[in-house]
Amino acid sequence: MISLIARATLLSEPATHLLGVVVQAGAPGTTGTPVVQPDLVSARQQMALSLGWHIVLSCLGIGFASMVVATEFLARRRHDPVMLTLARRWSKALGILFPVGAVSGTVLSFEFGVLWPGLMGTFGDVFGIPFAMEGFAFFIEAIFIGIYVYGWGRMAPKLHMLCGIPIIVSGILAAAFIMMANAWMNNPTGFTVGPNGTVTVTDPWAAVLNAGMPVQFAHMLLAAFIVAGFLTAMVYAWPLLHGSRLRYHRLGFVIPFTVAAVALPAQLFVGDLSVRWIAANQPTKEAAAEAHYPTEAHAPEILFGVMQPDGTVRWGITIPDGLSILTGGSPDTVVPGLDQTPPAERPPVNIVHWAFDIMVLTGSFLLLPAAWFGWIWWRRRRPPTQKVFWWTAVAAGPLAVLCLWAGWTTTEVGRQPWVVYEVLRTADAVSAAPGLRWGYYTLIVVYAALTAATIYGLRRLAAVPLPTHALVEVDEAPPRRPHRLRRTEPAP
Repeated sequence: MISLIARATLLSEPATHLLGVVVQAGAPGTTGTPVVQPDLVSARQQMALSLGWHIVLSCLGIGFASMVVATEFLARRRHDPVMLTLARRWSKALGILFPVGAVSGTVLSFEFGVLWPGLMGTFGDVFGIPFAMEGFAFFIEAIFIGIYVYGWGRMAPKLHMLCGIPIIVSGILAAAFIMMANAWMNNPTGFTVGPNGTVTVTDPWAAVLNAGMPVQFAHMLLAAFIVAGFLTAMVYAWPLLHGSRLRYHRLGFVIPFTVAAVALPAQLFVGDLSVRWIAANQPTKEAAAEAHYPTEAHAPEILFGVMQPDGTVRWGITIPDGLSILTGGSPDTVVPGLDQTPPAERPPVNIVHWAFDIMVLTGSFLLLPAAWFGWIWWRRRRPPTQKVFWWTAVAAGPLAVLCLWAGWTTTEVGRQPWVVYEVLRTADAVSAAPGLRWGYYTLIVVYAALTAATIYGLRRLAAVPLPTHALVEVDEAPPRRPHRLRRTEPAP
């Protein structure tokens, strides 16, 4: 589908793109004259804004939708009316979030063709299949979300829950298809380039299921549950912080926070696999993320700091031998540096380095409330009561989003200057159409309006009074987990 949009865009363009040089067709027998330089900065800003805004809604579409269906299942299995009320309200919130995400996803579809005709026109036949399949998954998800949201009280309970399964499956499949395309851009395979620049697909399965796809998909899927879990829990942590004792609020916090807390340790393992894959297949990105310039053994780990033009890093925290140990398990491991890459093929090092460090720092911070919650729940079967915990639970929502954005910045900016790694430069793929910056400004206004409308809709939903049966307060905190009796202690 996106490939067709890209082709239509190319056919409507009067200009010809060749290695980033724009020439306009002139009289017969002429070669054309330069008329305009592509506005690469505006195109990248517009794409970054769209992706940064849409990816949060995509995480909610995967993680939050799964929690809604799972909560309804638990509520019906336990015959819990409070939990069922929670699931029903969450489904209404999902009915608000999904169409907003659909709008931003549609904008992204057009941006691929409008902003990057050099990419879609050249390689659309290679990696366009995952985009087309993502469109089918999106339509299935949209159909069943409509049935699910409006089916409360109109369908048998079991049938209603069954309608939630396609929502979960199609959301996960949509993420998998998008990760296939992105993983291909980071590890392009399955094609050949002829002498005249013609791209021929030689192995579609190699292009779709390339080596980087499994770890990148797992990394994104876990991120979706972490972001959705912490963002949803944040909403209920706020009233609990201010003294609410409603069981409705406690359930609204415990369920999503548990999902995020369970996914977080798994994300650390997958994140380590991802870094090792990048080190083996994209050493320049790894060197930029670590602000590592010389190729050497005993390479230090550098936290934060700013790389200077001569390759040194100022104001950073240095851990001797840290990078060599993390990369190969030994201080003697030789770590490739930026000195192995020509300056014209290096990404903006400081942006990538700081994004990577922010991702690691925020992810590590999120472990604190997750571990705290897990320990207290295991001991006392309730969340912690300290206000410090509830403040960290509230902060976990925006920090999870920040961690997500930092991770994607590392992935996408770290690949620069290539849009298809070591095959097609970003500057050669951008459109030469004038006025791209006005599209960027327009998009800021559109997304600001969509954000305001979404917040307004969710606040209106939250303002609806709870039914009487959901106004039940929790009992006093249960006692500590009973310890084993010592031999000197009498039996109770």
